Order: sequence, then structure tokens, then C-alpha cells
Amino acid sequence: KTKGEMTMKCTGLLHLYYGDGKGKTTAAMGLALRAMGSGKRVVILQFLKGGKSGEVPLLEQLGAKVYRGKAGQKFVFREHFNYTTNDEWLAACQEADLLILDEAGSAWELDMVDKALLQKAVLERPAEQECVLTAHTAPKWMLDAADYATEMKCHRHPYQRGISARQGIEY
Repeated sequence: KTKGEMTMKCTGLLHLYYGDGKGKTTAAMGLALRAMGSGKRVVILQFLKGGKSGEVPLLEQLGAKVYRGKAGQKFVFREHFNYTTNDEWLAACQEADLLILDEAGSAWELDMVDKALLQKAVLERPAEQECVLTAHTAPKWMLDAADYATEMKCHRHPYQRGISARQGIEY
């Protein structure tokens, strides 16, 4: 490969954090912080999240645009989001240097997303755009497309001993 071919291949990579272990969203948000620290524009879509977790207000304060669906509703790219207009949301996604689709795999698995539209948004995103997907069980197309695929495996978790999620740690 020529140096130019290697450079082309190294832009706009796809990250996948999946599995039954803790840390998928945490890893994605850590990458968001790293990107913003380097002056990159970050957009985060959270598919199946309920209330704001602790990182959201800080990420927003630092300039990330965070869009969240309403819990229990089917996620539709043009509906059910806390944005001003459809155009605002779509433009934000297109202009992001880093696009994080948190719980995209879970929304796919639970049939709570327009699958064709999600797949198109990921696979046909701008060439220079970095993208992160999180999932409990990753669909085959996500695994096949990912440049980074990291499986989080749970060996032990406080839930198993009856310890509830704690603010600032699990959310």
C-alpha cells in the first residue's frame, strides 16, 4: 500500500464496544472527552437510556450535542427526540467529527429502531467521521464493519450480590 492509501484507510473508523460487561458506554464517553479535548465536534445519540446519567451534563457543558429518545418508545430517526427540529438533529449528525450511537445494538436487537436507516447511517456516514456503537449483542453487520471491536465480558458484578446501581459510578 502507498502512504496515501494508508492515510485514506485511517480516517473515519468504526468502533464497537459490546458484550455483557460494564463499561461500554463509559468507554464511548471517554472517547468523546478525548475527541473534545482535541477540538472535535461530538454528537451522542442514546437509544434506550432513561434519565440523564452523570456524564451527560458535563459532556453538554463541554460542547457535545446529546440526543436521547423517550424510554419505552420505538426509536425513529425523525421523531421522539428532545431537539428543536428534525433538520437540527440530522445536520448535527452529519457535521460531527465523532458520532456515538449508544445502545444502537440493543435497539437493533429489540427491534426499536428502523434497521435499514440505522445501518445506512453507520455504513454511509461521511468518510472522515469516526463512529462508536455500543451493544449487548452486536448484530453481525456491526461486527463485520467494525475497525475496532472490543467485547466487554462480565466476570463479576455487584448486582449479583444485590447492590443497586450507584449514581456517579454506574450512571
